[in-house]
Amino acid sequence: MPLTKYKGYSLRNKVFGGFLLICFLSITGSSVLSYFILRNNATVQSKTDLQKKSESLLSSLDYAVSHTQAQTDDLPNILSNTIFEIADINNQDIIIYDLEGNFVISNKDLNFIANKKLPLEIVNKVLKTDKRIDFLTYDKNIDANVTSSYMVLKNNMLEPIAIVYFPYYHNDASYISVFNKYLNYILLVNLIVIAIGIWLSWIISNNLTKAVTKFSELINRITLFENDPQPIRYYQNDELNQLVKAYNKMILQIKEQKERLSFREKEEAWREMAKQVAHEVKNPLTPMKLTIQNFERKFDPADPQITEKVKKMSKIMVDQIDLVATVANAFSQFAQLPEKHNEIFDVNQEIKNIIRIFSDEKIYFHSNKDKILVDMDKIYLSRIVTNIVSNARQARDENRENIINVDVEQRQKRIIVTIEDNGVGIPEDLYQRIFEPNFTSKSSGMGLGLTMVRKMVEDYKGEISVKSTVGKGTTFTISLPSNVPQTTLNGVN
Repeated sequence: MPLTKYKGYSLRNKVFGGFLLICFLSITGSSVLSYFILRNNATVQSKTDLQKKSESLLSSLDYAVSHTQAQTDDLPNILSNTIFEIADINNQDIIIYDLEGNFVISNKDLNFIANKKLPLEIVNKVLKTDKRIDFLTYDKNIDANVTSSYMVLKNNMLEPIAIVYFPYYHNDASYISVFNKYLNYILLVNLIVIAIGIWLSWIISNNLTKAVTKFSELINRITLFENDPQPIRYYQNDELNQLVKAYNKMILQIKEQKERLSFREKEEAWREMAKQVAHEVKNPLTPMKLTIQNFERKFDPADPQITEKVKKMSKIMVDQIDLVATVANAFSQFAQLPEKHNEIFDVNQEIKNIIRIFSDEKIYFHSNKDKILVDMDKIYLSRIVTNIVSNARQARDENRENIINVDVEQRQKRIIVTIEDNGVGIPEDLYQRIFEPNFTSKSSGMGLGLTMVRKMVEDYKGEISVKSTVGKGTTFTISLPSNVPQTTLNGVN
């Protein structure tokens, strides 16, 4: 069965697309989240390091000046050596200014100190609070951020004696390198996960689409004319199991409905058959009755022609009895077709043999292959073709020569037989009625011939159709399955 062409995306592509989208969002989300977490950690770590260094520096300086009641002028002497030790221990430059912002002492060479005097606004801001005051700047020479921290240094009497300044150099973008390393690892891990996921999604989507396609094919094959639609056997406990249950339930309902329809059709057919039999039998009985009554009324034993009249009456009675026998025989044949005896034979040769019987007609035979095999009963094929050809002969137009064309064509695993005549034709409104049991357009006959033809064709799961134009002719088309195994066909080819 050919696969249906999807107008949109297939279910398998949707599963793949959804999975890849989830992977992409997962990688993007985890990467963005990692970036912000690392950046926040770097900022927090920088602030923590600054706090620790400032506390350590101030504690060391407080300890150095706590032995005496030091004043600002005493700081150069008190910290002359100590300031270098404190700077080395904390790995941090220290610059000390007096309360007016003038340079006092530092561990750095005076020539490398950029600000010999602090701006007045900084001095006022630092002296107004006991907390550390920070100013964030950027040093182009070393490509790093600089936090300039200012703290008030007090003596052992808790009197402000100086302003301590130390620059804290830090690169807040250092987390970028860590993030790049992390991104490489997470990409590698995600690629492995994606590869495994694609493999799993392929298996899952493939099994899913196979199951759905199988269900679709089975559902598409369901018709009221299918002999035995098969239920689906599916043992997985998932959502598709509900679909299978619904399908199998529908199959049971269809079978029940078919049985009801079949019973009604058979009942109606036999009802019509009984009417037709009664009608056909009644036709000869009436003249038989009238003949006997008329003979009885005029009977005269002394009549010299009595013997002749008896013979004449007997002949009429025999003729009518024969007619009743013909009617009974016709309906008997319709009611019970012969048992089928299938065999493989050449359709072309068999039909040629059949049409030779009609030697008095111009019948032309055509076929698209030299040999076309079929597996069926020869008698069935003979009765089908004979009946239709006979109808074509009887439908002749008296104004022109009767010509009948019989075409046989093999299309894959089906055989198409077309019988065309140039007779008087059939009105379109009678196309379907011609297959009814009691319908005939002829002056004689039971109207059962085409009914039997259709029944025999349908017995082989075939189809029969008719097209006609009044005054031009009629075409019957019969489609039958070849039913021949492929191995046999290969041997013939």
